[in-house]
Amino acid sequence: MRLFISFEGVEGSGKTTQVEMLHNYLVEMRISVLKTREPGGTALGDRLRPILLEHSDAPCCPLSELFLYAAARAQLVKEVIAPALDHHTVVISDRYVDSTVAYQGYARGLDISLIERLNRSATNGCMPHLTVLLDTDPEVGLNRISSRALTLLGCGKDRLESESLHFHRQVRKGYQILADRNPDRFFVVNGRRNKEDIHQQIKHELIRRYPESFPLPIPARNAG
Repeated sequence: MRLFISFEGVEGSGKTTQVEMLHNYLVEMRISVLKTREPGGTALGDRLRPILLEHSDAPCCPLSELFLYAAARAQLVKEVIAPALDHHTVVISDRYVDSTVAYQGYARGLDISLIERLNRSATNGCMPHLTVLLDTDPEVGLNRISSRALTLLGCGKDRLESESLHFHRQVRKGYQILADRNPDRFFVVNGRRNKEDIHQQIKHELIRRYPESFPLPIPARNAG
C-alpha cells in the first residue's frame, strides 16, 4: 500500500503519542509500516535536530532555521520516505512540510510563498496523502509539556517549546488556515480528547478513506 501520513499540531498536542499508537495498530494488522520524525530520521537529520531544537548561545535567524529544516527534510525524503513508498510501505511522519509553513511562516513571519517553493524543491513534490492535525489550544499543550518536564528528571522545554504564547497561537492559526485550504488532505481532530478516542477517530478515518486497505472488522458471531 502506497500511503504517506503526516501528523501535525502545536507543541504538546499529542502527535508523537498518536504516531506511536497508529504505528502499533498497523503492525498488528501486519501492514508494512515505517515511522519517522522531523527533524531527524537520517544521520544528517539527527545531527541537525539538536542545532534546531536545543537552547544555544549562538542565535539562529529565521531564514537560517528555514534552510536547516529544508536540508533535513530533503535528506529524509531521499533516504527514507521515497524508498519506503516505492516499496509500498506505509510511512507515518511526526511533522512534515506543514510544520515549516506554520512555524517559520505564520509564526516567524517568513514569506509563505518562499517556504512553499522551498518545500517543493526539498521534497521533490512528495506530499502526504493524509495529514492528521491535532488541533489543540496552545495553553493546554504547553501545560502538558510543563507537567512532563516536572515528571521526567532532566526533561526541560526545547527551543521552540520555550517560545512565547503569542508565537504558539500564531502556529495554531497557521495550521487552521492550512487545514481550511486543503480539506481533502487534512483530517482535523480535537486534541483535547483522550488519546484512545483520538486513536479511534484516526482509525475510522483511515477506514472511510481507504476501505480496501482498512476493512471494517468482522463482528463476532454469537455462539449457539
